[in-house]
Amino acid sequence: MKKFIIVLFLIILSPPVIAQAAELPKECINELKKQAIKADISQSIIDEIIPNLKLLPKVIKSDKSQAEFTQTFSSYLNKRVTSTRIKEGKQLLKRHDTFLKTLVRQYGVPGRYLIAFWGLETNFGHYLGKLSTLNSLATLACDPRRAKFFTDELLLALKLIERESLVPEKMKGSWAGAMGHTQFMPSTYYQYAVDGDNDGQINLWLSEKDALASSANYLQQLGWNTGERWGREVKLPTDFHYELTGFKNWKSLKEWKKLGVRTINGSLLPDVDIKAAVLLPSGHSGPVFLVYPNFNIIMHWNRSKSYALSVGLLSDRVIGMAPLSNAADKQKPLSTKTVFVLQKNLNQAGFNAGQPDGIIGSNTQEAIQAFQLSTGLIADGYPDNATIKKLQQVN
Repeated sequence: MKKFIIVLFLIILSPPVIAQAAELPKECINELKKQAIKADISQSIIDEIIPNLKLLPKVIKSDKSQAEFTQTFSSYLNKRVTSTRIKEGKQLLKRHDTFLKTLVRQYGVPGRYLIAFWGLETNFGHYLGKLSTLNSLATLACDPRRAKFFTDELLLALKLIERESLVPEKMKGSWAGAMGHTQFMPSTYYQYAVDGDNDGQINLWLSEKDALASSANYLQQLGWNTGERWGREVKLPTDFHYELTGFKNWKSLKEWKKLGVRTINGSLLPDVDIKAAVLLPSGHSGPVFLVYPNFNIIMHWNRSKSYALSVGLLSDRVIGMAPLSNAADKQKPLSTKTVFVLQKNLNQAGFNAGQPDGIIGSNTQEAIQAFQLSTGLIADGYPDNATIKKLQQVN
């Protein structure tokens, strides 16, 4: 195993192959063949494809790279929910109206959400990715960091070739192996994709209908709540207790109404029997969202809250709803180094932020919120300058 890791390491770092494909280590090819046999993949697929798989050094680089700065919510949103994307989303919603209505009847997922996912994943099919899906998966399967996960994905991609009569050379996608108009990983493709255009094949690259229907089926299987929206922008009262924000505090709309939460135009929340949580992606000075159970379903697709909010907001805009009333971030992006030190300081102060990694996740936000609450700061879980300075003083 050590020999295999060293060989892979040398191949990745070797200057002549940085910009091009290289040979996979023989040890890995042999292991992939063994796993393919165990997975009952046909011998013809094994013989024709596995020996010809290539290592893509740029994929390893992408997998291990980390952004130098965190991205603020407004920056993230403004790059994804653009006027151009909203305009095209409206056009596609109209163009596919009849088909999308059949999907609503069959799966219970409104077309505006399917359009939003499509827009965020591939800009409505304008960019499906250029890397060989099989080579990307094989490269990651041969890297020890997440070998099992990507080996399983590669094996399912091989099964899809046989099941759907896919052409390996035409299977292009992201560096991580996501494919088609809505960027399904092979496991999602294999389990949830459906034949939307009824041509006897499920091809998420060539068929928009396959991609849209598959997305609807996937969301339904994840537990989409028919008739419920994702959430909404709201207003909070001046005396709101910010420690009530976050996914730890789901309450009924009736309870939020009693606490003074109002719609963005100031009216009362609707009398609907539904649970909701308050999210502040930019802290107490930024936009405020009341999110419902379907928001959690969106996050099963992508665990980023900013991504899920962008899906919801794009789905609103393509049906003509107004833009956010408050979309500005008043703080500049934090460097990953700053976040790493922040996490370290929180842990030292007795607030568990988890293993420092430079990424602000749920554990870090909860730790920040607990620290803010203990020191009299506004407990919104957002690492503003006041919180960072206060934490530095404590340590």
